[in-house]
Amino acid sequence: MDLFEAIDRRYSYRGAFTDAPVPRQDLQKIVQAGIQAPSACNAQVTSFVMVDDPTLLRQIAEIMNRTPCPTAKAMIACVADPQPVYHALSFSAEDCAAAVENILLAIAALGYATVWIDGALRTKERAERIGELLGVPAGKKVRVLLPLGVAAEPGQQREKLPFAQRAYFNHYGSTG
Repeated sequence: MDLFEAIDRRYSYRGAFTDAPVPRQDLQKIVQAGIQAPSACNAQVTSFVMVDDPTLLRQIAEIMNRTPCPTAKAMIACVADPQPVYHALSFSAEDCAAAVENILLAIAALGYATVWIDGALRTKERAERIGELLGVPAGKKVRVLLPLGVAAEPGQQREKLPFAQRAYFNHYGSTG
């Protein structure tokens, strides 16, 4: 599958997954796509925990209490280190987001489904609880969680606003 086909096929999946496993070699390939993402000052402050242990998956699903989690065959936790990398500025959120987008495209290209979970991690100390469960060092934080597997139901990308409503040449709002 080429890049543009993967972009067209990528969608946020919030349903159940089948019992089909996600082989470790696929998880490694998916996470390698994230590792290849750009990083501010090439500091590479984003790391990843690939979870395929059924006990850990169940424990994370209980913490998250979100529809796709209980049936996920694997999860990827994107861990951000907020250390400053340029003057006193941290770019951990941007670096994590770039890595996750590459991962989302790799997941789509390999025929799996996932949803980017971020906001729910910021409530009820979920990120901290999952970080503790996964042995994430102090000072680093689980920023994004990606439950993944083979979708039990077909999904599709939600409709996007037309190009002309979101993209302009030379001046915001320009039509030409």
